[in-house]
Amino acid sequence: MSKLYPTKYFDKKEDIPAEAYYQQGYRGIMFDIDNTLVPHDCPIDETTKAYINHLKDIGFKICLISNNDKERVKLFAEPLEVDYIYKAWKPAKKGYLDGMEIIGTSVENTLFVGDQIYTDIWGANNAGIYSILLDPIDPKEEIQIILKRIPEKFVKWNYRRKKKLGKLEYDSKEI
Repeated sequence: MSKLYPTKYFDKKEDIPAEAYYQQGYRGIMFDIDNTLVPHDCPIDETTKAYINHLKDIGFKICLISNNDKERVKLFAEPLEVDYIYKAWKPAKKGYLDGMEIIGTSVENTLFVGDQIYTDIWGANNAGIYSILLDPIDPKEEIQIILKRIPEKFVKWNYRRKKKLGKLEYDSKEI
């Protein structure tokens, strides 16, 4: 079960203390797209552009890691001028490892941000990356994702319970 727990859990991307992570030595952030940066299947918006540009101004290298097809990911990544991996087959490690290679970071200095436990978080944890879970932006999702959200509720509940009791083994890594 611990492979399903994020290293850290925030409500939304704007809550991530990016400057503090950078000061701690993190240099790369990899993101899922749908329901992490924008609602599912939505185009890039000005708020997300400003957010990513802020991260780049801090000094972070950015890579998008998505299970979507090339067209979706490329259309999203190009206006942001960031690297990307499409058809990443998350939770497989390969997409995460390829992303770090592209942006020149390692498991020790890379963060991964996503909204799904069974793809994003599980995959990042298996790759050894600091994983950040966000609440999904929009409840309107495809049926296969809606069905995964049901057991995710239990995982989130158990994570919060263990965090409150101080029983998470990686509490020392947290900001």
